[in-house]
Amino acid sequence: MKITFTAKLSTFFILLFITLLQGMAQAKVYIDIDAPGFQQFPIAVCDFQSKKAPTAPTDINTAVADHIRRYLDLSGIFNLLDKKSFLDGVEPGQPETIRFSDWSVIGADFLLRGDTIVNGKDIAAESRLYDVTRGQMLFNKKYTGNTETPQTLAIAIASDILLALTGDEGDLNTRIAFVIKKKSGSDIYAMNYGASEAGNLTSHRSILAAPRWSPDGKYLAFTSYRSGRPEVYLHDLKTGKERKVSSFPGLNLCGSFSPDGKKLLLTLSKDDNEEIYVLDIDTLKFSRLTRSYSIDVSPAWSPDGKKIAFVSNRSGTPQVFVMDVDGSNVKRITFEGNYNTSPSWSPRGGRIAYEGLINHNYQIFSVDEEGNNLIQLTFDNADNEYPSWSPSGRQIVFSSRQGTASRISVMNSNGLNTRILTERKDQLVMPAWSPRVK
Repeated sequence: MKITFTAKLSTFFILLFITLLQGMAQAKVYIDIDAPGFQQFPIAVCDFQSKKAPTAPTDINTAVADHIRRYLDLSGIFNLLDKKSFLDGVEPGQPETIRFSDWSVIGADFLLRGDTIVNGKDIAAESRLYDVTRGQMLFNKKYTGNTETPQTLAIAIASDILLALTGDEGDLNTRIAFVIKKKSGSDIYAMNYGASEAGNLTSHRSILAAPRWSPDGKYLAFTSYRSGRPEVYLHDLKTGKERKVSSFPGLNLCGSFSPDGKKLLLTLSKDDNEEIYVLDIDTLKFSRLTRSYSIDVSPAWSPDGKKIAFVSNRSGTPQVFVMDVDGSNVKRITFEGNYNTSPSWSPRGGRIAYEGLINHNYQIFSVDEEGNNLIQLTFDNADNEYPSWSPSGRQIVFSSRQGTASRISVMNSNGLNTRILTERKDQLVMPAWSPRVK
């Protein structure tokens, strides 16, 4: 009996181990976009098909697929294959059969197919993602939406594709705030990830600067000269109501929120010198963090809330420094170039993006929090400024100005695959990436 029991126990643990391995395989990340030498992965996204009567209008099926293609393209991860190259088709109402060889021959690594049922304005969609190389289905999911907003349905599907392949849902459910400078004055605008639905958040028609999202995405803090001098406002994005949270004599410049959203970093000159302070938003009490004869500006909180990056000219020229959250242990981390500013901390921790002046143009760089592993991310003849990380930490938005053209662009965190989100003759500056919208 002892031998039999031991054998059964051994068999149990073997089966348990196999089960764990199967679970690990199901959670497998298919694309390592952080690997050195990363290249975009080719994916085929087919137009959706009507599943049964009443048939969906062709333009709805095409629109859903087109929006998915656009969002995947903006992610910077995929190479979207041209529909004209597709060999394998599906007849409406017929069972789906995947001939993986037909997709391999055109270079597809992944394939998305789907179908819809439309009832009035309601749309039910089903999408299936395949790994062409392995010849297997990765997911089969159902969604509901509205025919008037196919982009919302597309975001849900594209997010699931990113989650299945990379282990992260990406940045599709986000917005980007930015300042538009016009002759009549500046205001803050926001657009969604696909660069549509852009609209103004403020109506100050004044000098506005430094928009900063709260971690829950409910508020936007910024500096405005609406009253004739710089003051910091807190804007409720749901109600549109605003309140002043800093209005001292002199400079009141907005910094970033703390990770818990309870505090706000500011640069104030109320004590005759530009210093960094932290504001408790509920009590409106201030604490001073820096004490220097130099100018200290542009504070940015680390994602773990333990450190603050900021810009100071205490070394003679503007450079990026890092200090503990109480203002101690100040350390300079940029040494290349004579003008480095606008630090932005990656949500994943470890790296800080900033703008630096090189060869008469501003370019975007990133460096680790110890001041090592410096990487230049942009190299063109434009002025590339004000970097801001996406919530996934895998993309960076920035403003770019060359001649009369002013753009808001995004790139992968390694500097590859730059995409233009919007372009205007008015000056577009200070983009700030929102947290993910719940």
